Amino acid sequence: MSSVRRTPLVNEDFYHVFNRGIARAPTFMSIANYKQAMLALSYYRFLNPPMSLSRFKKLAVEERRKLLDDLQETKKFIEIVSFVLMPNHFHFLIKQIRDNGISKFISQFTNSYTRYFNTVFDRVGPLFQGVFKSVHIETNEQLLHVSRYIHLNPVASNVIRVKDLFFYPWSSFPDYLDSKSSLVWMEPVLGQFKTHQAYKKFVLDQVDYAKELEKIKHLIIEG
Repeated sequence: MSSVRRTPLVNEDFYHVFNRGIARAPTFMSIANYKQAMLALSYYRFLNPPMSLSRFKKLAVEERRKLLDDLQETKKFIEIVSFVLMPNHFHFLIKQIRDNGISKFISQFTNSYTRYFNTVFDRVGPLFQGVFKSVHIETNEQLLHVSRYIHLNPVASNVIRVKDLFFYPWSSFPDYLDSKSSLVWMEPVLGQFKTHQAYKKFVLDQVDYAKELEKIKHLIIEG
């Protein structure tokens, strides 16, 4: 598969970005794996982090906190609107801010995580399947449906039960219910609902997802 993206991604536009493990193999196998991925998500959305994530993790707690505080004042490649990490794949709803921002962010995220994963599990080679896939978000309705699709993914994939969806820690859905995240930019979606509960209802109304989710899957993932 070519490593070159044929269609450039446009600044200020939103994209559904996703990829999975090679041969659908697991990519996140433990809580420690998920935590590493979450740290990489947070760290590599910024322009020019001053060091590798592995080196950052070796810093003292106070040094880490200061560096992260400093990064919050710098510019970003992208804004993460919604995300979910699943056992063998990930989905992100992203707004690109800078030229090639999504490609650079995904490259740094997946390369960093792959190095970590290969070290932990004594393996070599790529972990994710070729070039990430992306779908341009063309309408506001699509934006809302993609956000819902991403947040329902753990239930749709039978990873967890509905009652556990509100506490699934590797998704932005819990953030949408309390608005306390520094990682996720929720305004484009959550700003269209009067309350957090209204958005929660919007998502849960599609737990019986068979028809709607299959339509979204065809539109967004296979398109």
